[in-house]
Amino acid sequence: MSSRFTWKPLALVISASVVLTACNQSEAEQVSVNTQPVQAVEQSAASQQAVTPRQVVVHYADLAHATYKDSLVTAQVLKQAIAELLASPTEANLQSAREAWLKARVAYQQSEVFRFGNAVVDDWEGQLNAWPLDEGMIDYVKEADYQYELGNEGALANIIASESLQVGGEAIDVSEITPQLLADLNEIGGSEANVASGYHAIEFLLWGQDLNGFAVGAGERSASDFAQGENCTNGNCDRRGQYLAAASELLVQDLEWMVAQWAPGAQDNYRTELLSSEPSEVMRRMLFGMGSLSLGELAGERMKVALEANSYEDEHDCFSDNTHNSHYYNAKGIQNVYLGHYVSTSGEELKGPSLSDLVATQDAELDARVKSDLASSMQALEVMVAAAESSEVPMPFDMMIAPGNAKGAEIINAAIMALVNQTGSIEQVAGKLGVTSLEPDTAGHSF
Repeated sequence: MSSRFTWKPLALVISASVVLTACNQSEAEQVSVNTQPVQAVEQSAASQQAVTPRQVVVHYADLAHATYKDSLVTAQVLKQAIAELLASPTEANLQSAREAWLKARVAYQQSEVFRFGNAVVDDWEGQLNAWPLDEGMIDYVKEADYQYELGNEGALANIIASESLQVGGEAIDVSEITPQLLADLNEIGGSEANVASGYHAIEFLLWGQDLNGFAVGAGERSASDFAQGENCTNGNCDRRGQYLAAASELLVQDLEWMVAQWAPGAQDNYRTELLSSEPSEVMRRMLFGMGSLSLGELAGERMKVALEANSYEDEHDCFSDNTHNSHYYNAKGIQNVYLGHYVSTSGEELKGPSLSDLVATQDAELDARVKSDLASSMQALEVMVAAAESSEVPMPFDMMIAPGNAKGAEIINAAIMALVNQTGSIEQVAGKLGVTSLEPDTAGHSF
């Protein structure tokens, strides 16, 4: 499950160890910025001085809008691929739906940097990206290999095979599977492992359980699990299809709502509320989001926990073995915010006034160091991606965390330490820009 923890001062932890419009003309004057590779001084002094905090925070809202819009577009493609699978449940159509899911993750994972510091996102994102989940609540599982949260009454509920559920003393009618029902079933019985909707519920339905443990291989669900009549395997194929269709519809609905929250021109959405704040407060949220995703969530909850526990149940995209890419694009989202730059899955580029521009006017050396640290994190995660997708000896994340896998642990630890280092630089940026009380979320981890 995505973490929510008490904020703790990062300094205590570190001491222990295609072009889119950059911003709406009515909100901030358009500014052209240089996008050449990392150097201490990239722009002329005049260009740097033209960038104001107000322009940077408006462009931050533009980045969020573009990222969520891309997430919506790719979710709509996924929904269509699922509809085609259900209309004609062939292995080719199942593979197309899986590929659409993988592509949808590229955009969405980059959006997670907007979660921390923006309550409108944090309060909403669990319905889309909560993990880990007890998949037996959704569909059949191989019980001999199924690990679930102790005491979770819903861990084997199997909504797809049931007309009603009895969880936490409550009788729930699940005879009609709708988007609203799935939303209502999240965390039934008080367990965060009861995840009924979102990317990971869809992932489970497309791939099935990954029964390979620490060995190579992802889930191997057959397309016949969605077939009709005598071709149906594992029973309840009609309800399984209804569930998958409802989950994909809810995903699109949720993303449509979030796109609207960041859209320019509205009078009553979150963007309007955010931009009515002082720029210093918005920059605090920007830096808090970068630091918290970098340290507590990505380095801590998504990597350190799984490695220390040697637990493939704690890997992020555990059914598809796509965890390496989810980690990579989380880090990319952090880099995007600092540089004021986003490239959509279709290749469109958005760039504009950035935190980097502001820092460079005051301390070019610090700006260069932050860029270097961000690049180092991306490089460390590129090593993880390359190892996971090797054509010769692939080592996906669930193999990297296996007991005794020294090479895998080395790859993960290198990524963790790079993220720790970049978070320290992010905190220095906060000090340079006069942002106080940053305290990125460590999720209770020491590094």
